[in-house]
Formats: sequence, C-alpha cells, structure tokens
Amino acid sequence: MVPGQLRLAAAARGQGGYDSDFSDEENGEKSVQKTKSTKEDSLLVKPFQKPKQVKVAHRQFAAEEWDREEARKRRFHLISMDAYSRHRKLVNDYILYYGGKMEDFRRSGENDKTDLDVIRENHRFLWREDDEADMNWEKRLAKKYYDKLFKEYCIADLSRYKENKFGFRWRHEKEVISGKGQFSCGNKHCDGEEGLKSWEVNFGYVEHGEKRNALVKLRLCPECSYKLNFHHRRKEVKASKKRGTAVGNSKQPKIKKAKLSHSGKKKSKKKTHGGRNSPVKNIYCNKKLSESWAFY
Repeated sequence: MVPGQLRLAAAARGQGGYDSDFSDEENGEKSVQKTKSTKEDSLLVKPFQKPKQVKVAHRQFAAEEWDREEARKRRFHLISMDAYSRHRKLVNDYILYYGGKMEDFRRSGENDKTDLDVIRENHRFLWREDDEADMNWEKRLAKKYYDKLFKEYCIADLSRYKENKFGFRWRHEKEVISGKGQFSCGNKHCDGEEGLKSWEVNFGYVEHGEKRNALVKLRLCPECSYKLNFHHRRKEVKASKKRGTAVGNSKQPKIKKAKLSHSGKKKSKKKTHGGRNSPVKNIYCNKKLSESWAFY
C-alpha cells in the first residue's frame, strides 16, 4: 500500500494525521456556554425553593407531605365558612366518626323570646317615675314602645260587657291615621261613624301584682255606648260652648230681672238651699260616681 494512502486511512480512523484548526475554538465556546447556564440557574433558584429531587421520595416522607397539604386545605376551608356552617360541619363530623343522632345536638327553644314577648312581659298601661327607677334593657324596650303610642283616646274591648269587664289600650300610628277611635267607633269590633259620643271612664286594672287606676277617654257609637253603660252610666264628655259665641249668635232681646226686696232675697236664698240643683247635691252625686268607678 502506498504510504500516502495509509496516512489517509489512519486519519479517517481518527488516529491522527489531519487535525482541524477550529477544534480548540469549538471546545472553548462549549465551556463558556456551560458556565453561563450554571450561573443563570443559580440566579433563578429562590432561597426558599427546595432542591430538585432526582430520586423517588420515601413513602413516609410522601405521606407527611400529603397530610400537611390536606391540613392546609382543610384549615383554609374552615376559615372561609361562617360560624353556623362551621358548627354544623363539626357536628356532622362528630356524628360520622363517633356515632349518635342529630336530635341530641338540637337546642330546645322553650326559653327563646322575641321582642314582642319581652314587650308583653314588661308593658305598662301608664309609666310612672317609680317604674323608671331600675331600668334594664327589657324595660327600656317596653318604654320605647310605650312612647310611640298615642294617648288621647283609647281602643276598647267590650266583648265581656255583661260581666262588667272591659279592656282598654292606647292607639298606634296606623289607627290615628285612619281615624279609628276618634272619627269612628272606638270599639275593637265596630267601625260605626254616626252618633259618636265621648265617654270618660275611670279604668281600674291590676298590673304586675299592683292595682292601679287611670282616667281614660273613648268615643263610641250608640250601640257600643249601651254596652259600656250596661250596669251603670258613665260620665259623658260634651263639648263646652264658648260664652261669647253663644251671646253673639242669640238674637233674643235681653230681659231685665225685676229687683226684689230684702225679704224676697232671703226667701229665694232659703229655696235654693233645699232645691234639687243645689251644689251640695251635685257634689254628693259626683262622690257617688267616683265610688262606683273604683269597681272596674
């Protein structure tokens, strides 16, 4: 074989002979790229980032990580729930794990009270200064409701008039706007608007173990007025006419009274003391009425 051909065959097998002039430059560029990639990877790594695991993690380590992640999700879910939903979930979990019935966890509502129940327990027909001495939140609520009532006319319940028992309460805003108790009959079950009369009644009632009296006014139609006065007549309130208007409207001529002598005056005074319309008799009648009002 020619020596030149042997030299070419050896070069082809990589045993030397012909070398590339660019081989050193290529190796240098590759080393520079490797150093750059390592620097960039070191910059991209975060301080709290865990190193990449090439090998498969141990079973115990994987279970701990799984439990930690599940606990974090459960904690986040409980925090996002409201108090009532969280309570229900915990109760359901307890029943699921330990057994039992849902009825054992239901609270009894026997002692529950609404605002209306509190007002009914602490309501007073008339509030006095003594009643406002020891005020708790229940009494303050009842007093606030009492201040919103209108206390000019009353609404009456005459369903038990034959037993001489009556119920009275103050009017609220809707009844005042509709005219109930003033422009229509004040009976609870009547809406008559004709022939209304005003009555003044001494209302006696027992409240919180204490007997009290209150003078109230109410407007009733003729039928309901008969029920109110079924046992004995109450005092009727009439509108008082002004003296100036009565004199101005009257067109009758004034008649002068004849002067009486001194003996005639004495006789007239004696007659007035013994007459039916004397002030002493009227006072006695009023005293009798006041005594009869106390039996309500």
